[in-house]
Amino acid sequence: MGDILVATSGYSYDDWRGAFYPEELPKAEFLRYYALFFPFVELNFSYYAMPKASNLRSMAARTPSGFRFSIKAHRSLTHEPSGSWRSDAAEFASAAGALADGDRLAAVLVQLPYSFHHTPDNRGYLAALLDALRPLPLVVEFRNDEWRGDRVYDELDRRGVGVAMVDRPELPGLPAVEERVTGDLAYLRFHGRNADAWWNGDATSRYDYLYSPEELAASAPRLRRMAKGGNLLVAFNNHARGNAVRNARELKELLGG
Repeated sequence: MGDILVATSGYSYDDWRGAFYPEELPKAEFLRYYALFFPFVELNFSYYAMPKASNLRSMAARTPSGFRFSIKAHRSLTHEPSGSWRSDAAEFASAAGALADGDRLAAVLVQLPYSFHHTPDNRGYLAALLDALRPLPLVVEFRNDEWRGDRVYDELDRRGVGVAMVDRPELPGLPAVEERVTGDLAYLRFHGRNADAWWNGDATSRYDYLYSPEELAASAPRLRRMAKGGNLLVAFNNHARGNAVRNARELKELLGG
């Protein structure tokens, strides 16, 4: 069985002071401190602002050599594609390549919105996008259950692309909780189970959830099964008030460190 690497989605939240970061720690030192406790991190800023190679190299230099980054694809590639998406993809791939060249890139996370339906046009676009981002290690997260099925998973596997499994509220239309691994990239994201705010909340309230020890323990067998073929990346996205850090550390302890 491979290693189960547990971390969080994002690290630079001000409300983690006191809950995780020392109150007096300068924000410029957050990443260095974070890397003392976790083996990788999901970078969220790259969704909002196109990343720069120089910035990513600087981030890598502040962490140990074994530390890895999973970087979220820019919104111009997933949520707001335009006629210039190919140039955006090239710019993003060039920046992310700086991490890959230094053996610091765990994955590029292509997170697609619920509005990205399983249509011929969208299937064609996704195929073209994945081609444009090769040979970076890619993981796709679907937010719409229309994409669940063997034909989709088999195609991702053929392309060597991973699929991100999700733990989320039990709501119609969202992807079912599964254990699929494609492309030798096992990935699972804990979004919380806050059903009341999922459709109406913002980026904080939607994921404002603290998993109980019982919920984490119930997830452990699934994680071990997913890790049978290799390493599994697990990211907690329930970042409000440091919940992600607390749950990530609890899960690591539950899994034996």
